Formats: sequence, C-alpha cells, structure tokens
Amino acid sequence: MNARRGIAGAAVLPLALVLGACGGGGPAASPGPTPDASPEAGRTTGTAAPAVPQAELDQRLRDAAWRDDVKAVRRLVRQGADVNAKDDTEQSAYLVATSEGYLDLLRLTLRNGARVNDKDGWNGTGLIRAAERGHALVVGELLRAGIDRDHVNRIGYQAIHEAVWLGEDTAAYAATVRVLAAGGVELDRVSPSAGLTPLQMARERGYDGLERILATMTTADLPADPDAALLRAAERGDADAVALALRAGADLEARDAHRRTALLLASTFDRVAVARLLVAMGADPDALDDRHDTPWLVTGVTGSVAMLEALLPANPDLTIRNRYGGLSPIPAGERGHVDYIRRVVETEVDLDHVNDLGWTALLEAIILGDGGEPYREIVRILLDAGVDPAVADRDGVTPLQHAQQRGYDEIAALLRR
Repeated sequence: MNARRGIAGAAVLPLALVLGACGGGGPAASPGPTPDASPEAGRTTGTAAPAVPQAELDQRLRDAAWRDDVKAVRRLVRQGADVNAKDDTEQSAYLVATSEGYLDLLRLTLRNGARVNDKDGWNGTGLIRAAERGHALVVGELLRAGIDRDHVNRIGYQAIHEAVWLGEDTAAYAATVRVLAAGGVELDRVSPSAGLTPLQMARERGYDGLERILATMTTADLPADPDAALLRAAERGDADAVALALRAGADLEARDAHRRTALLLASTFDRVAVARLLVAMGADPDALDDRHDTPWLVTGVTGSVAMLEALLPANPDLTIRNRYGGLSPIPAGERGHVDYIRRVVETEVDLDHVNDLGWTALLEAIILGDGGEPYREIVRILLDAGVDPAVADRDGVTPLQHAQQRGYDEIAALLRR
C-alpha cells in the first residue's frame, strides 16, 4: 500500500497500516490463536481442573476477540478474563472490537467493564480507531457510551480527522462522518500534524461527498425547530439534514402527528442512509405509531432488504405484531417480496406465526398471491426454511387445499413433496 502524502509532501501512513506494525492491524499481528481449553482439560477423577493463569486467560480472550468469536469471549469473561487486559502492543479485547468494527463484541465488552476512554499504543481512543476504518455503527455505540469525542492522538488527529484524512469518499465513511457530526464532535479544529480542518482535508483529498457533508455541518444554519427539521429530513431522505438536526439537539424519538418517529419515516419511505445514521445514534426500531407499525414491521410491507439490514443492528423486537396481528413475513408473503422473504427467514422471526385473520406467511402467499413465479419461489423458500405446511386457516383449510382450489398446480406440487 502506498503511503498517502500530507502537506508539503510529508508521508502520512494510514493508521491501519501503522497499527499493523505495532500489532494493531489485525489477527496477523497477534500470536496464533490459543485453543479454548476443553472442560475436561487437566481434569482427573475426583479433582478440580487447575485454574488457568490470568495472563493466559486474557491472551485467549484477545485471540477470540480478533476472531470475533463472541461466544468464546462471553465464556472467557465468565471465567474471569479481563476485557481491558492489553498485550505488549497495547491491544485489548475492547480496543480490538473498536478497530475491527465488531459491534456485538464491542457491546459485550462495554457490558463487562470496558474502559471506554482507554488508549492504544498511539494514544488513540476506540473512537479514533473506529472512525479511521469507517465503522459508523461502532462510532455511534461509543459516542452513546460517553467516550471522549474530541481526543487528539499522538499523531495529531481527532476521530473526525482520521475519518476524512485516512478514509475514503464512500458510503461507509459518509455515514461515519454524519454520525460524528450528529454526535456533536468538534468540526473546525486544525489537525496539528496535517495543518487542516476536516473540511479542508476533504477538499484536499478531492472527496466531494465528504466535503459536501462537512460544508453542510459547518456552514448551514442550525434549524430553529430541530425536532420538526429531523422529521422532515427523515421523510425526504436527506441524511445530512438529519445529522444537522441531531447536532442542533433534536429528540431522536420525536413524533409527527401520526406518532411516527424519524426512523419509522425513514423505513416507510425506504431512506436507507437516514436509517443507518439513526440506528447508529440509537433510534428505537420498535417505536409504534398510531397504526401500530414499527420501523421493522414496515419492512415487510416495503420488502426492502437494505432497510432490513440497516435495522438489524438495532436488535428490533421480531415479536411485535402489526394492526392485523401479523409479523413482517406475512405482508411480505402477500406482496410477493421474494428477496425479503429469502433474507428474513435467516432471522429469528416466527415463520409459522398466525395473524388475526388466521393466516401465516405461507397461507398469505397462496391465498393473496396469483400463483406466479414470485409466489412459487416464496413458497419454496418458506418450506426450505422449515415452515409447517399443515398449519390451516381458521376454517381448517390447509395451504395445499388452497393451492388446489385456485389451480396453482406447481405450488400444490411443492406442498406435497
């Protein structure tokens, strides 16, 4: 990888590359993974297994963190491993989670005493590490955990500087910059090493997208009514305006006349960039409006896989029912959203759930579909996912009988197999 050039031609190495030199760039920089001890390891009849030395336990934890093995990390923490314990390159399980973008791992370490403002070998916080890699969700999690937003590391960068100067003009970095701005970080400080503000850095790099975002954040007037501005921007899909409204103090859970939050509006109108920002900032995926819709439930109507993916990191409650008593796969089955069904069956949602009409997703795909290829594919996907084809409607009519009554021979054949 070529070194990027700073002002006056000075070489500026990407932090990921520099960290790699000191053990911070990934698993290759740490010792080979230490296999987790078997429950029977060292056990003899009638004697307890010898205690694992703390240093070895902590090393196993770091190895598991590099692998993003959350299950192993959870087990090791229960055994007494320290999420803050560092190796000789200043890497801990917590700091690994921040640089590698391991969101579930990060949440686990925070729940188990991670020192949120801990520093790496470059006197950088986890926020700086995450921003340099473009991990917007991790950035948001850390901001909400109370991390120092404006810390300057040993090479003269804040998180916002690293996101721009060492980042790229991509959607991931655009999301990261918006989250940082929405979270209230300083945007006008000159980096001591680069001699530039974040906006000047974006301009110097030729990053038009990041430059536009930063120009909006630093030159636009703050809205007089941040809550109203937030809701308007979410509905029309203006992620920059959403970030500006949040920076101005908008309530993340502000409601419109129909009790829709910004995230519900973003989901309804499929504003994915807005949803990613709001999720990173901690928006509630389960907020109900006056029609008993939530951001998650709406995805079953729109069939947006991109929105589904944007909402999953918020851990939506998959058991909340819509006004018809249904879960998201049911309207998706009715409307023929093949790609959505293909993705949602991989979640923990109940695919055999029966709504207030007495119908499952399988029944709706047959009763309200037209028997065409999209509906045939939905039936295939649901059956392959293990739905019960014997679940009948409230009148006792099975999916097979419905298919036969409608002359859907191919669907009937699928149901007989």
